[in-house]
Amino acid sequence: MPAPKKTARRSLLVTSAVLSSLALAAPAAVAAPSPSGSPSASPSATPPASMSTVGGARLGQQGTQVNLASGVPVLPKDLSARSWIVADAESGDVLAAHNAHWRLAPASTLKMLFADTLLPKFPGTAKHKVVPSDLAGVGPGSSMVGIKEDETYTVHDLWLGVFLQSGNDAVHVLSAMNKGVENTVKEMNEHAEELQALDTHVVSPDGYDAEGQVSSAYDLTLIARSGLQKKDFREYASTVSAKFPGDTKKGKKGKPVRKSFEIRNTNRLLSGDSDVPVYQGIAGVKNGNTTNAGATFTGVAERNGKVLLVTVMNPEKDEHNAVYKETARLFDWGFKAAGKVQPVGELVPPRSAAQAGAQPGANPSGEAGGSGNGGSGTAGTGPVASAPAANGSSGIGTALGITGGVLVLLAGGAFLVNRRWPLPDLVRRRTRP
Repeated sequence: MPAPKKTARRSLLVTSAVLSSLALAAPAAVAAPSPSGSPSASPSATPPASMSTVGGARLGQQGTQVNLASGVPVLPKDLSARSWIVADAESGDVLAAHNAHWRLAPASTLKMLFADTLLPKFPGTAKHKVVPSDLAGVGPGSSMVGIKEDETYTVHDLWLGVFLQSGNDAVHVLSAMNKGVENTVKEMNEHAEELQALDTHVVSPDGYDAEGQVSSAYDLTLIARSGLQKKDFREYASTVSAKFPGDTKKGKKGKPVRKSFEIRNTNRLLSGDSDVPVYQGIAGVKNGNTTNAGATFTGVAERNGKVLLVTVMNPEKDEHNAVYKETARLFDWGFKAAGKVQPVGELVPPRSAAQAGAQPGANPSGEAGGSGNGGSGTAGTGPVASAPAANGSSGIGTALGITGGVLVLLAGGAFLVNRRWPLPDLVRRRTRP
């Protein structure tokens, strides 16, 4: 149980967040795109003087927020990102932040919200034959996994395309299955509001640059934390490589043959690159890069029983893989500072969870972002390193499992604001080679 002082602090933070969300709810509704197509929100060139205070007043301030004291390591000096945040994924404590609520273009990190919204809707075994209209509206220059018209894919295939290759074509097919892009965008905006991700406004479900489409480091971290409560989200986000169905062609005997090809996760802290080693303890989550957004990334990693979330948006340093390098340095700092640094704010719970936690006898599922397949249940406490990934992705292609002793899921319990919200034990990580 938290100490009384910490309990009071958290209660005040959550109360502040609820009041802030109520105050922001009306402007968010007004901010819907007008008939003329004018944007509801646009990234500013510099951080606004006044930003959202969801999660705590300091998170709405410009510049770096951190409580340095004796024994607390200094922050890395070579950080160039316009916005970043380091948070404890379990307690929700924000250890440090820089322009946390600055509304910026999110790029493909917005696919985390897409996944958290749609994953519960379709079983992975469901099949869909792609028609031309499914791929309508995919922006020029989009990242693609290689979906072909008139071919049939499982939902599992499509989600691998979303998470590993950041395939906008896969996003559009799944959106078509969900009654279209317009309906999907509407549901994503509604889900963002439920999560209290009030800096976020969705225009395109794939994160492709669109006027008025914004999020923030704080919101992307909230969204990742919600998504990671779902087993399938965790498994897709932690998969390094997998087989993806290719074209159907005639074989030697005239029979149709469909071969597959390998796809590999573009999250360089998970899959590695020439100048970026695999980060020890990494378990996902999602990267992005567009002209307007620059490079963006949200990651989750575990070390010595501590699970951290880091989001970095648009490093200004002209360096290859800068977003991953700055994320790694912030992870390193966070693991050293955890338990020593006083938080500057916190990740708030979803609205429904906060309301349920305030009611005596409330007993929701405890899963943020809606109930999804595999998102609830009793978690084990043993290592899951040998657990195979299902439907085409191999154990080699999936990161090693975190020992679950400290990561036991709160199954069937209320999401209480003064209680730890553990990451479930099937989050996977990969150790440095």
